[in-house]
Amino acid sequence: MQLIPVVDLKGGCVVHAVRGDRDAYRPIHTPIAATSAAEDVVAGLLALAPFRTLYIADLDAIAGTGGHGEVIEGLKAAFPHLDLWIDAGETHADQVRTRAAQGRGTSVIGTETLPDVAAAREVLAATGAILSLDHDAAGPRGPEGVHEDAALWPERVIVMTLARVGSGEGPDLAALARTAARAAASGRHPLLYAAGGVRGPEDLDRLAAAGAAGVLVASALHDGRIGPDTARRWA
Repeated sequence: MQLIPVVDLKGGCVVHAVRGDRDAYRPIHTPIAATSAAEDVVAGLLALAPFRTLYIADLDAIAGTGGHGEVIEGLKAAFPHLDLWIDAGETHADQVRTRAAQGRGTSVIGTETLPDVAAAREVLAATGAILSLDHDAAGPRGPEGVHEDAALWPERVIVMTLARVGSGEGPDLAALARTAARAAASGRHPLLYAAGGVRGPEDLDRLAAAGAAGVLVASALHDGRIGPDTARRWA
C-alpha cells in the first residue's frame, strides 16, 4: 500500500481541508513548512518521507472560479520525480489527453463534477484517467450510475469520503468494502485508494489489511500523528 500526501489549493495557497466545507477552508498552518505556499508545503512533506506520488486538489478549478495551473507547473519543475495526480474539475477527454501530453500530471475525475453517465463514459475512456468516487455525509455525489456501474471504472479508483476529510474520525472502511464488492461482482479488480479520516498508523494497517492499494492523507502528516518513520514505511 502506498501513502499519498494531499495538497488542497485555494486562493493561491495550500489550505486546511475539513469535512468538505470548502467555503471554510483557510491557509494551512503546519509545523513542516514556514508558509502555506505550495512549494514550501511539498518540500516539508518530502522531508518526512520520499513520497512517490502527490495528490493535488485544485479547489478553485473544481468550483469554476479560477485555477492553479502555474502553481502546479511550478511544483512539477521543482519536484520532477513526483507523480502528480491532479483533480481540477476536468470533465472532457481532451482535457485529460492534453494534461498527459504536456506532462502536467495525471487527471483525477471526480464524480462531484460529472454532469451525467455519458460524460463519465467519454472522459474515463481517456488513457490513464483516475476516477474519484466522491461521497459526503448525505451519500454519493454526482451521477449515481457512475457509482453503481463498475464497468465504467478505470484501473485506478479513489474512494473519497469528503465528510471525513480532516475529521480524524477514521477511514471509511465500509465504503471501501462496498466499492471492492461492486467491482468484483462486475468482474473488475481496479486498484482502490482510500481518502478521508485517517488518524494514524493503526488506520494505515487496517487499510492495508483491507486491500487498499493506497491512501490519501493530509492532516495526520501535518499534525504528527503519522510521523517520519511511519511515513517512510508506506511511502
